[in-house]
Amino acid sequence: MASTLLLVVVFVFDLVAFALAVAAEQRRASARIAQDANSRYCVYESDIATGMGVGALLFLFVSQLLVMFATRCMCCGRALSPGRSRALAVFLFITCWVTFIIAEACLLAGSVRNAYHTKYRTVLSANPPSCETLRKGVFGAGAAFVVLTGIVSELYYVFYSKSDEGVIPTRDTGIRMGAFN
Repeated sequence: MASTLLLVVVFVFDLVAFALAVAAEQRRASARIAQDANSRYCVYESDIATGMGVGALLFLFVSQLLVMFATRCMCCGRALSPGRSRALAVFLFITCWVTFIIAEACLLAGSVRNAYHTKYRTVLSANPPSCETLRKGVFGAGAAFVVLTGIVSELYYVFYSKSDEGVIPTRDTGIRMGAFN
């Protein structure tokens, strides 16, 4: 039987990761060109999205870690009983890791790119500086994959638990050795 407490804790962690990723998308850095007496430079408005992206990354990581510890990462422990639940558990295990890696990559790339700020100045007569910012939608894609990872990891845990409950029957080999007299 699947642990309801674990499902609730994983859901809450995934919900917090989703909320942080959406907030990071809304608060990503924006830039404007400022001018001194003889040079132009970039002024960046907000940098809080980097911290929110890293927070979402960590909450998702802890959520994945909890599910993998509870299921012993599907490779340790006793064998699962054959059937539909085991087949779905294997499929969801692979899907869970794929969506997790994509979500983590989006959140990490978004956080790193959002933290990058150009530090150079240009002379007034030259072209204005390139104030590079994070593209719209990187944290949004991470948030979407956080939701997918949360759904798939909880389904994986439920089907793993169903498959783990069954007892694998032992087969009679037919010929037994007797005691040596």
